[in-house]
Amino acid sequence: MIKKILLAYDGSEPAKKALATALDLARKYQAELYVLTIAQPPDFGEEVETEAIIENSRSYHQRILAPVKHLVAASGVKAQFEVAVGHAAEQIIYHADRYKVDVIVLGHRGKSLFRRLLLGSVSKQVTQYADQSVLVVR
Repeated sequence: MIKKILLAYDGSEPAKKALATALDLARKYQAELYVLTIAQPPDFGEEVETEAIIENSRSYHQRILAPVKHLVAASGVKAQFEVAVGHAAEQIIYHADRYKVDVIVLGHRGKSLFRRLLLGSVSKQVTQYADQSVLVVR
């Protein structure tokens, strides 16, 4: 039985498809929905620059969550929203454990084969390391 769902959301088209799937699952199973978006800090930079970039990123993520909040509210699904800061896959797994979710739902990012081999993907890392079931929506 699915009681808690974590949706990783970044505003992309695959994330919008994942949102529709997560809402469908939440309605079907009367599950709680946790919507997580992640502001990623830069790999380098001065402390002052980094703080400004993170704050701008948080603001951006709050803005992309606004329409999602309205859509979720209209669906009648009980949901919580959070903007985390850090590496995407690590934050998704951390929050899945923190909320003790049953399933993680996220969109598949289309990357070239070269980039996927070189960098990996968030969905691949989450699938590989999460203890929960992971539904990757294409």
